[in-house]
Amino acid sequence: MNTLPELLALEKIIEMGAPHLQVRVVREVAVASGARFPIHAMALGNPALDVPAMGFFGGVHGLERIGAEVVIAYLQSLVMRLQWDTLLHRQLEHMRLVFMPVVNPGGMWAATRANPRGVDLMRNAPVDATDRVPLWIGGQRVSAGLPWYRGRLGEPLEVESAALCEVVQQELLARPFSMALDCHSGFGVKDRLWFPFAHTRKPIAHLAEMHALQEIFLQAHSHHPYTIEPQSAQYLAHGDLWDHLYLQACRERPEHTFLPLTLEMGSWLWIKKNPRQLFSRNGIFNPLISHRQQRVLRRHVSLLDFLARAACSHDRWTPAPAQRAGRRAQALAAWY
Repeated sequence: MNTLPELLALEKIIEMGAPHLQVRVVREVAVASGARFPIHAMALGNPALDVPAMGFFGGVHGLERIGAEVVIAYLQSLVMRLQWDTLLHRQLEHMRLVFMPVVNPGGMWAATRANPRGVDLMRNAPVDATDRVPLWIGGQRVSAGLPWYRGRLGEPLEVESAALCEVVQQELLARPFSMALDCHSGFGVKDRLWFPFAHTRKPIAHLAEMHALQEIFLQAHSHHPYTIEPQSAQYLAHGDLWDHLYLQACRERPEHTFLPLTLEMGSWLWIKKNPRQLFSRNGIFNPLISHRQQRVLRRHVSLLDFLARAACSHDRWTPAPAQRAGRRAQALAAWY
């Protein structure tokens, strides 16, 4: 069967949200069966380039379906709330929300981490680590038949990577303030919120802003499940798309602020509760029991809503120029 449940769910949401959603197919991806799947980008809210924006991304790794499902669940909740939620309408007058829930439909169809060409999209960007990376997991160019394949040196970005970068460049980097959340699963027994860098242990230029974002999150959600840290605290990797886009933003739009985050849901928790999932490739990365999946969706949708509100109200919490040095010092002490 060539139809993806996630794409069917998206089509229903697009139909329900037709008066409010701006939808386009950024690219199409062919799979071995001959079917072609669309890579959708959807947006809500004010299209003006002087308002802040928040982007939500999922399905970059085809095996990690729960990442796509978290983004789809949040998009559906917004579309349904638009029927009655006056405050949401007011929020959207002052910001832009962008969604790419299924970045890698071909990988999702084939139940593989990589895209149909065998390339791991999160190892595909033209960024090389400045220090030693873990063998294989940090990215390799040996073979598409092995995990974490980066693609051939010098080749253009994969279709899916190019689609993600195009949407981020047009909808996020063009605005004075923007954030992004990319939803994944499969790292350990904790839910982690990672920020760049993945290719170096050096801190990012906007470390002060990231620390301020953590502070308001802790104020609003004192009993949260997340470990917030730079990805480099766990491991380094070549080819990270968010490192690539963040560096591009700093280079081409130094007056703008772009804060990319990655949600790594701790899938080992689901295996611990249901060890039989180890015998299923999907079970290693996704909750297979229905009630547990619903609990995961409820657990994380509030994070997405917080980030949307934080982006909209960024001028109330981002540090003033005189405060940035002190805030950066606090962040260095906490994370480095």
